[in-house]
Amino acid sequence: MTLPALIACDVDGTLVLGDEKITPRTRNAVRAAVEAGAQFVLATGRPPRWVQPVVDELGFAPMAVCANGAVIYDPATDRVLCAWTLSVETLGELAEIATRAIPGAGLAVERIGRSAHDTATPQFVSSPGYEHAWLNPDNTEVSKEDLLSAPAVKLLIRKTGASSADMAAELARHVGIEGDITYSTNNGLIEIVPLGISKATGIAELARPLGIPDDEVVAFGDMPNDAPMLLRAGHGVAMGNAHPEAIAVADEVTTPNTDDGVARVLERWWL
Repeated sequence: MTLPALIACDVDGTLVLGDEKITPRTRNAVRAAVEAGAQFVLATGRPPRWVQPVVDELGFAPMAVCANGAVIYDPATDRVLCAWTLSVETLGELAEIATRAIPGAGLAVERIGRSAHDTATPQFVSSPGYEHAWLNPDNTEVSKEDLLSAPAVKLLIRKTGASSADMAAELARHVGIEGDITYSTNNGLIEIVPLGISKATGIAELARPLGIPDDEVVAFGDMPNDAPMLLRAGHGVAMGNAHPEAIAVADEVTTPNTDDGVARVLERWWL
């Protein structure tokens, strides 16, 4: 493609390594692109409160599409600019379908406040017995009734020892799913965001006011939650460590995140 105007980049498994570090080569390539005038946007399944370590590694604060597209966040000002939520009614319907389709699964929701660290809003709320897929849980445990009592940007369904792909396939077979099912790990965790919302729609929300069309976007990702973004971008790049669903829709497969896959592509235009 011609010189990209916007770089949309997934975080885990793409931009950062397993220890949350960014290699010097990748950091330098990103910064060179930004200094030359390109827009750089983080596109992640992470909630806003988990964006700061990435900002620290980059050395600057790009706009962030969080929660698989359901939240637009500005880390420079710590402001949630907009969010799309599942209604209380929809959450209740999804929870009923999920517990019926995947017996033994635990439920959690991501809520959103005005900032990443809005203490007035408990942001990660889980039902009793929910087993975390990550090593850094920061949840508030409540009853199932309380869990479903307020709108949320996403519903998380977790079953230890299960395959996320199998869970997503099983849930998709049930009628009445008023949300988009995706996953960013195959460790027994699937996520549902509002219907029609994805990283692709989040990137478009930021690109539109800048006058940047889809064909001037280069996007990087490694998991099924990146697939809509890779498909919509003018040039979608799957990492060498990517899930088959991401590879299937990509225009190109680069090297893994552990081998500077993002930098190797950006260096064609910058550096």
